[in-house]
Parts: sequence; C-alpha cells; structure tokens
Amino acid sequence: MRNDIFLKQMGNQMRTIRKSKNVTLRQLGEMCNLDYSAIARIECGKKSARILSLKVIADKLEVDVKDFF
Repeated sequence: MRNDIFLKQMGNQMRTIRKSKNVTLRQLGEMCNLDYSAIARIECGKKSARILSLKVIADKLEVDVKDFF
C-alpha cells in the first residue's frame, strides 16, 4: 500500500472515532496538548504522526492505537 493511501485511511479512521465520541478537533488538541491543526492534518492524511502522539490521541479517545488502522 502506498504511504499516502495508508495515511488517508488511518486519518479517516481517527476522524470517525473522534466524531463518534462527539469530540471536536480543538477539544482533542487541548486534551492531548497538541495543536488542533496538526491533528486536522493527520486526519486528512497530509501529515504523518509519531507513534507516541498516536498513543496519546488514542488514550484520550479511550481506544487502542490499533483501532486507527
């Protein structure tokens, strides 16, 4: 699988989970101590995320990191 396709699929899954929990990008950014625009770029597949950032996001959304894939 190409990297850009992988990033878009992962980002879409992250967005789906976030929205299912009724959490906005700004709220998630504050919860994770990350810039919400960085999370938006990850969700759009325009930016790759460090694994530790993914873990923080997953923890705050109360899911396992593997749920993003």
